[in-house]
Amino acid sequence: MNVLLLTDKLVTGGAEVYFCKLENHLQDMNGQLFTAAAKGELYNQIVRKECFITLSRNNHLSNLSKLCKIVKTNQIHLIHANSLRMLLYSFAIKQLIKRDFKFIYTKHNVTILEKRAPVLFKNIMNRYVDVIITVSDFERENLLSLGIDEKKVQTIYNGVDIEQFAFQPIRKKDKYRIGILARLSKEKNHTFFIKIANELRDVEDYMFYIAGDGPERENISSKIEEYNLQHKVKMLGNVANPYEFICSVDLLILTSTREIFPMAIIEAMSVGTPIMSVDVGGVREAVKNEETGILIPQYCEREFAQNIKRLRENQPMVEQLKMKAREKVETSFSMNHMIQATFRTYELVNKRP
Repeated sequence: MNVLLLTDKLVTGGAEVYFCKLENHLQDMNGQLFTAAAKGELYNQIVRKECFITLSRNNHLSNLSKLCKIVKTNQIHLIHANSLRMLLYSFAIKQLIKRDFKFIYTKHNVTILEKRAPVLFKNIMNRYVDVIITVSDFERENLLSLGIDEKKVQTIYNGVDIEQFAFQPIRKKDKYRIGILARLSKEKNHTFFIKIANELRDVEDYMFYIAGDGPERENISSKIEEYNLQHKVKMLGNVANPYEFICSVDLLILTSTREIFPMAIIEAMSVGTPIMSVDVGGVREAVKNEETGILIPQYCEREFAQNIKRLRENQPMVEQLKMKAREKVETSFSMNHMIQATFRTYELVNKRP
């Protein structure tokens, strides 16, 4: 069983980190794993560079030519696409080389096609894709509501390396540090994070940290200046080591307006950093309110501020949340579980006639 694993480009993001984990750990299957993507800052995480094909970010004809050659030369049995674009590439490869192979698509985000042409999206999934992997049951239910065949859809949660993201029970800091780790894009809703900071502007020892980069960087910086919070909110840019950042904060917040299943949530749960999140998307599949974190039902900065103060003043509650969250990661969200479930899916799909 030879597999070609595809993603768009190796920039920091959930789909790309997922891609790197599969590349790193799907080493022992009966066959070879080939990978392809445009290079980015995550390229240094690729272990088997001799099996990696560098794609262009915008030359689609060149990309298809390279991929067709790899598929023919190495007798690829299965293509695993981690974006809709890469899935469409896969269909094109099949037509160009006139060979039959299987398709797996891991759906990490909401696509333009399903929003603008849901019937077309449904028909493509039902007709051409063998298995759709979703990273949360929330997204699985969304696909089923579009009319996608239930037998094709399988949830495999993103997994965290529980050894790399080791539990850190004891933290001693002079300030109470509140962080957000997310790409600087509109759906991550950093403006609301700044509003929470503004609600707590008069609490002297509270500090807020934004880790990540993206297209909204200038707008977020302007918003911090608009609220006159330069002394309270710090932008750190991309962090080379997410583990260090998550361990450095006393509380990690998620404010997204749209989310399927954020990796930062289970990484924080693994290391013992309490989570506070809006109840959005698949977050509640990891964050059980008052058990493994704090879940807020609405975008209300005052409610967030009140709960932040409550956590700060209730250390026994914090310790209980941390222990329960780590247990949840070990039982449900380990990388080992993700790798094994993915490999089993490969085997089952490859055996189909």
